[in-house]
Formats: sequence, structure tokens, C-alpha cells
Amino acid sequence: MYTYYATCHTPDNIDLDRRIQGLGGPVMGWLAIDVIIDMINQGHKFYTRPPYGTGQLIIVATHPRTGRRYLKTVADGVEPNNILSLPRCPQ
Repeated sequence: MYTYYATCHTPDNIDLDRRIQGLGGPVMGWLAIDVIIDMINQGHKFYTRPPYGTGQLIIVATHPRTGRRYLKTVADGVEPNNILSLPRCPQ
């Protein structure tokens, strides 16, 4: 299995699920959120790569009401959200 570092995110578009659309990084390119979720479930590791400090492990979570899967980082007690703190991926 491989380890990937996300250096940017693509925010939610106008759909109702309110999830980010995907993540990008130097080795992985840009990947859609459902592809990343499948890769994590297969054993690959994803981390944030902020411009400061060490990255946080990205995990799959399930929304309690909708059952929809989404990405979040392991709780580190630091605000703001680690994924949304990444810069926006270029179009």
C-alpha cells in the first residue's frame, strides 16, 4: 500500500451532500473523494501536507443521519479543519 500527501482541496460544489469534491497532491495528482475513500478502504494512507508542521492522517467517516461517507482528519484538537485549511486546488 502507498502513502499520499494532500496539498490542496477542491471545495463542495452546489450538490446537497456538502462534501469536498476531491484532494490533490504532488504524486497523486487530483483525485475525487469517492476514489480516495475506496483507496483508504483498500489500505492506502492519506495525510494532509500543510505548509507548516506535520500532516494529519485522513480517515473515512460516515455521516450519522445520511450514511454518506466523507473524509476527515484524526482529531488533533487544533482548529480550523485540517482539510479545509489546505489551499484550493488549481482548476
